[in-house]
Amino acid sequence: MSRRDQLPPPPPPEGSRAWPHRYALLADRARALEELHRRSIGVSVLAGLWALAGGFAAGWVLFAVALRVYVEGVDPLSVLFAGVLAVLGVGFMVPTGLLIGFGLARDGRVRRRLRAWSALDADPPRDAAYVTPGLGLTWLLPSFVLCACGLWLSFVVPATARRGEDTLPGVVLLMGLGAIAWLTGLIGTAKAVAHYRWALRLLPRAVRPDAAAPGH
Repeated sequence: MSRRDQLPPPPPPEGSRAWPHRYALLADRARALEELHRRSIGVSVLAGLWALAGGFAAGWVLFAVALRVYVEGVDPLSVLFAGVLAVLGVGFMVPTGLLIGFGLARDGRVRRRLRAWSALDADPPRDAAYVTPGLGLTWLLPSFVLCACGLWLSFVVPATARRGEDTLPGVVLLMGLGAIAWLTGLIGTAKAVAHYRWALRLLPRAVRPDAAAPGH
C-alpha cells in the first residue's frame, strides 16, 4: 500500500487467483484482515468518531447561541453578532458532517472487504484474535451511554420544558445535542455488534468462546 489511509484491496476474482500454495493465501489473508480489523474497530477509529461528533456538537452550540442572540437581540449589532456565530456554527457542522458521512461509506467498504477476505479460507488460530471482546466493549458501553443520554435530552427535555422558564433556543440546543449524542452512540453500537457477529462467524463452533467444550 502506497499510502497509510489506503485500504487493503479486495481479493482477486476467483478465476484470476495465483497463490502458489495455501500458505501464501493464508498469509495474504491474515495481513489484509489484520489491517481491515484495525480500520474497522480500532481505538483510533472510535476516537476519530468522537472527535468529529464533538466538532459537529460545537458547531451546533454556536448555531443555537446565534439563534438565542437573534431572538433576544434588540439592536443591529446583536443581529450582526448572531450572524457571525451562525456562520461559524455552520462552518463547523458542514465539514464534520461530511467527514462522518464519508467515514460511514468507508466503513461499508471495510465490512465488504472483511467478508470477502474471510470467505477465502479458514484459519482458526489466527481468526480467534479478531473476536476481541474487550475492544468490542470499549465501543459498546460508551456508545450505549451516549444513546441513553441522547434520547433523554431529545425527548424528556422538551417534554418537561416550562413556559416562561425555558427558552425556545435553549430547548432547541439541548434537543440538537441529544440527537448528536444519540446518533453517535447508535453508530458505535451498530459497529460493535456487527463486527462481533462477523468475528464469531469466522470460528468453528468448537473454538467459539460461547461454545461448550466437548465432553463437559
